Amino acid sequence: MTEAKSEILNTKQIQIIETRSTKRYDLEDRTLKYAERIRNYIKKLPKSVTNVEISGQLFRSAGSVGANYIEANEALGKKDFAMRIRICRKEAKESRYWLNLSEPVESEEIEKQKLIQETTELMKIFGSILEKCK
Repeated sequence: MTEAKSEILNTKQIQIIETRSTKRYDLEDRTLKYAERIRNYIKKLPKSVTNVEISGQLFRSAGSVGANYIEANEALGKKDFAMRIRICRKEAKESRYWLNLSEPVESEEIEKQKLIQETTELMKIFGSILEKCK
């Protein structure tokens, strides 16, 4: 009977550990999907001189959000983690700036607004993480 209890306890512990590790990387997945949505949005932008320049800046800053979050998860310490999260927030702010400047075709205007909303949510998430670091 004690072996069965021990087995159940171990199963519960494993589930808790799996849940924690899954939650830790949910934001990595979200930032990856965000960068993919940005890439797809950029592909549909009209090829004007301004949109070409904006597209490059937008692609780099949006991709940097997720890349820096991955770096934050591998941080060497609390200060390093906080610095990477600050960079994530800064890159998200920059992405929102470039999104606002982009000039999509009319059918992509809704996607632009959704991406701006997602960018704002990411900024708030990273801001919240920073507050918890203090």
